[in-house]
Amino acid sequence: MQKVLIIIAMLALSACSSKPEGIEPVQNFNLDKYLGTWYEIARLDHSFERGMSHVTATYALRDDGKVSVLNKGFSEQDHQWFEAEGVAQFVGEPNVAHLKVSFFRPFYGAYVVFALDEKDYQYALVAGPNRDYLWLLARSPELSHAIRTDLVHQAKALGFDTSELIFVEHHGDVIASKE
Repeated sequence: MQKVLIIIAMLALSACSSKPEGIEPVQNFNLDKYLGTWYEIARLDHSFERGMSHVTATYALRDDGKVSVLNKGFSEQDHQWFEAEGVAQFVGEPNVAHLKVSFFRPFYGAYVVFALDEKDYQYALVAGPNRDYLWLLARSPELSHAIRTDLVHQAKALGFDTSELIFVEHHGDVIASKE
């Protein structure tokens, strides 16, 4: 019986890092070009980001080949900055943009880059383990209306509920210092 429970637990944990059906990660992915800071332009709502503005994600290569993840955001309600540190690693080959990320080891969630400015890595669409998780990221706090509209249409065509997207504020004064 214990073996069955262990197998079920392992399957449940691995399912969290699996990609949504019909969502294909970017091929020929270059992690070095993806590293650095990304601004969250839009997201589907989740309790862990609710009420956050000025949200960024910074990715850096670790000595062990994994990726450190630092998410920052300003809580309008609490009037302070929050950050979460995690680690990501590839699910398969490092040239396929399907990673798993953990902020609470040993639990991992999927991180699937499925649309990307493959030339300059200036914007991306990222999914989690299902279509309830979607992020539109860019290298700057603003993204042209045309590109933003195109990415939202791509996500909608793949079954994401883009009518529920939250567009993230990156302008205006914040009370607490980011640093």
